Amino acid sequence: MPSLVPRPCGLATALAVALVLGAASAHAQLFADDDARKAILELRARLAQNEEADRARAAELAAANEQIATLRRALLDLNAQLEALRSEVARLRGGDEQLARDIAELQRRQKDLGQAIDDRLRRLEPVKVSLDGREFTAEVDERRAWDDAMALLRGGDFAGAAMALTAFGTRWPKSGYSDSARFWLGNAQYGKRDYKAAIETFRAFVAAAPQHPRAPEAMLGLANSQIEAKDSRAARRTLDDLIKTYPQSEAAQAGRERLATLKP
Repeated sequence: MPSLVPRPCGLATALAVALVLGAASAHAQLFADDDARKAILELRARLAQNEEADRARAAELAAANEQIATLRRALLDLNAQLEALRSEVARLRGGDEQLARDIAELQRRQKDLGQAIDDRLRRLEPVKVSLDGREFTAEVDERRAWDDAMALLRGGDFAGAAMALTAFGTRWPKSGYSDSARFWLGNAQYGKRDYKAAIETFRAFVAAAPQHPRAPEAMLGLANSQIEAKDSRAARRTLDDLIKTYPQSEAAQAGRERLATLKP
């Protein structure tokens, strides 16, 4: 049985369907383009954010690098200061060591100077002397002059000793050495055969210090000087006085022996 639908109607339907499908396709395409634009915009926004973040990170990195550079410069400066400080400490330590050596040297010099001053003061201070059973104090120069004179006498330089002892008596007339100096002056004069001077010196000694321990020897020296001066009579009187005044002395014993040899 033939179709009741006319053919032109079928074409219209097909066209309608095609239009519907085209519209749907266009709508779908329009929807797809919107999504793409959104996606693109979102991507651009993300890229912009990333770029901004990168710029921020770059700025932070640059700031960090600057800080690092600053810290490095500060560290180098601190190292330089530390090295300078170490050098200064070493210098000061060396200075301290030198100062310690200088102080030690000054202390040594001070000690030496103090010792020298003490020695000089001791040389200038009066000294205690014990001579012929007597004790007294004497000046340093005084004792030195005495020792020098006696050294001449012991060395056999009777002329030099006589001169030194005479000068000693003139310079220190009240010295504790005075009596002993007069006694040894008589011996020096006797030794150089100045018997007249020896007689005067021994007489003066006995008259000034009859209690002196060497008074008996002085009387014997006086008698010997008188004998050498060819005055036997005066010598006998002197020996008699010696024996009577100091009978227990060794000089008196020697005087007795000498008296026995003298011619009347």
